[in-house]
Formats: sequence, structure tokens, C-alpha cells
Amino acid sequence: MAGRLVVVGGGQAAFALVAKLRALKDERPITMVAAEASHPYQRPPLSKKYLLREMNLDRLLYRPESWYGEHAIDIRLSTSVTAIDRIGKTVSLSDGSTLEYGDLALATGSTPRKLPASVGGDLAGVFVVRDFTDADRLAEEMKPGKHALIVGGGYIGLEAAAVARSSGLDVTVIEMADRILQRVASAATSNLVRNIHTTRGVDIREGAGLVRLVGTDGRVTAAELTDGTTIPVDLVIVGIGVVANDALAREAGLEVANGIVVDCFGRTLDSHVYAMGDCAVLPWKDMRIRLESVQNAVDQAEAVAALLAGGEAPYEPKPWFWSDQYDVKLQIAGFGLGHDETVVRAGQREGSVSVWYFMGGKLIAVDALNDAKAYVTGKKLLDLGLTPDRSILDDPQADLKTLLP
Repeated sequence: MAGRLVVVGGGQAAFALVAKLRALKDERPITMVAAEASHPYQRPPLSKKYLLREMNLDRLLYRPESWYGEHAIDIRLSTSVTAIDRIGKTVSLSDGSTLEYGDLALATGSTPRKLPASVGGDLAGVFVVRDFTDADRLAEEMKPGKHALIVGGGYIGLEAAAVARSSGLDVTVIEMADRILQRVASAATSNLVRNIHTTRGVDIREGAGLVRLVGTDGRVTAAELTDGTTIPVDLVIVGIGVVANDALAREAGLEVANGIVVDCFGRTLDSHVYAMGDCAVLPWKDMRIRLESVQNAVDQAEAVAALLAGGEAPYEPKPWFWSDQYDVKLQIAGFGLGHDETVVRAGQREGSVSVWYFMGGKLIAVDALNDAKAYVTGKKLLDLGLTPDRSILDDPQADLKTLLP
């Protein structure tokens, strides 16, 4: 039997790794070290259905608590790894104990960026959402008639804006860049998503940053913006990106670059140490990328599990993402980085639309808003390495199925 596998983390990647190993009939001893008090649970609903109180924590759990014992998985909750000794192959834990490992899997995830205290980030009423306790505190504040300021116009900020607006709050979104979603989507997609929010009464201010938050008796009451205005606010939700949790790896002498650098097998420079999920920087098409998605966390973790169980296939990312905002489901296939052309195509259902990304004439990504057919077709084309016939794509009456071989 192989030596003990120690998994650092209790999120999507950590769970996917151990679940896949047991599904592959791998019987090695496994210990999961999870900083949170809860057994592993889904994160995406935290800022949506859980925040709206449409789901409780039990429904978010990947498996019941009993599953871990039934599958001989030792899980240490409310415990963190404080140091890695790669020579001795041990990890030190926050409770003062140590664990020996044969292999070590780092699934440490990422942490939302917070506003610094110098601009009011430590005031009461200022939130980030990383775990269910953050969502619980925010839910208590989401009352109709309040004014919420969303700092950041990426997907996290816009999803928060949708939940706040749906809960009856007045909402202002500020984005320092020239447009929302500038880092992750085309101008065409930004325009479509902006319209979704503004037609529902959200005030979106692009090219506007935060100077500082103003507080009274330690609680946020207003925000001074770089456009020269000051707006009253009752609560602030911060969505300005995340930082990979790579400090533990860095201190252990592993290579990091806003994430733990791994090869196509998920291995670090130490052949007995792996990393996966949001914390991992992996090779993709002659680049190094870090993919912050459920899909990548699961697929990469399962690829590492297969390798540990005796396989030898590299992990080849096929990125896809999604974002739920109001009654709109945005599905994304591919990676639009570096695109030089987009085609906007109206779907056959009212309100459905897709944006097709090209680079040098080749299809590289598709954004589909309430258009499952466009998403499925685009994803299949990307998986096959094919570029669609533009005459069919440009004809809104044409059947997208004809694009597939």
C-alpha cells in the first residue's frame, strides 16, 4: 500500500481528489486537513442561493459527514497546516501535532482581496464572501431599501449586485477599468451584461474607483469616489479579485507565481508534492495560467488522483465557466485571452445571445447568455479544434448543429 496522502484544504479540489481516489479503488491512507469547521461544501451558491436563503448548508455539502468515515478518510476540521518539511516528509499542524506523508496534495485555494484599513476596509458593514460564515453575516444586512455599494465589476461583483438588487436593495457598482468585465470578457459581452443590470435599476459607474469609505461610530455610511462624488451607503461588498494561497508552498521552497507552479501532471518541483485548483499555476498552450473555476478544480484534481492511482495521462485543461445573474445564465467555453475579433449572434429564444471569440481567424471561446445551444455547439467545436463556418454563424436563422461534423 502507498504511503499516506495528506491533503491540505477542504474545498472543491480537495474533495474531488479524495473522492476520485476512492472511486478508483485506491486504498492508501488519506488525511484531509481543513481549516474550516464544516465538512467540504460547494462554494458558488454562497453568493447566490445560500445568500438568498434558498439553500441551507446541509444542501451544500458534497457528501454527508458519515461518507468520510465510510471511505476511510481521516478529516481534521478547524485545523491548518503551518509548515511543510519536504526532507522529512512531514507537515506541522496548528494543534501542535505532525503528520508524515508519502505524497502531499496542496488544495489551498485562494483568498478574496480586502480593502485596506487605510481606505475604510475595516469598517463594520464591509464584506467579502469566502465561506459560509461570511455569507451568513452578509445575509443579515441584505434588507430591502438599503443601499449597497459593490466594489469591482468582475463576475463576483456582478453576481453580488444581482443578488442585492433581487433582494430589494438599491445597488451601485463601481469599476476602475473603462468597462465591467474588462479583464475577463470582450467589450461585446460587457455591453450585454451591463444592459442586464442597468435595465433592473443598478447604477454602474465605469472608470470610477474608490477614494475611501466614510464611517460613523465604526460603521460605513458613505463612499468617496474618484469621479468626485460621495454616495451614502449602508453596506459594501468587495469583489476585487483573489490571491492564491501559496505562502505555505513558498515557505517550503516550492516555485510560486501568484499560485503554486505545477507541471502538466499537477506536480510541483518536488515529485511528492502536488497542487491543484485555484492555488495552482499550470501550463496551457505555451502559457502559465491559473484557472479559478469549479471545472478546473474538479478536472485537475481527478487527473492527479488518476496519476496517484497508477495512471500517467497529463491534464489538458479545456476551460469552461458559468455565472448566474438574475434569470440569466452566462456559460463560457474556452479562453478569450488575446482575441482580435468577436461575432455577436442572436439566439432563437427571446433574450438569448452568444458572443464568439476569434484570434487570427480561429475560434478560441464562446460566451452564451441564456443560449445553451450556442454554448454546447461552441464547446464541442473547441474540443475538436474546429472553427465554425462564418456564413452559418452570421445567419441567425441557421441551425448551429450544422456547424458540427
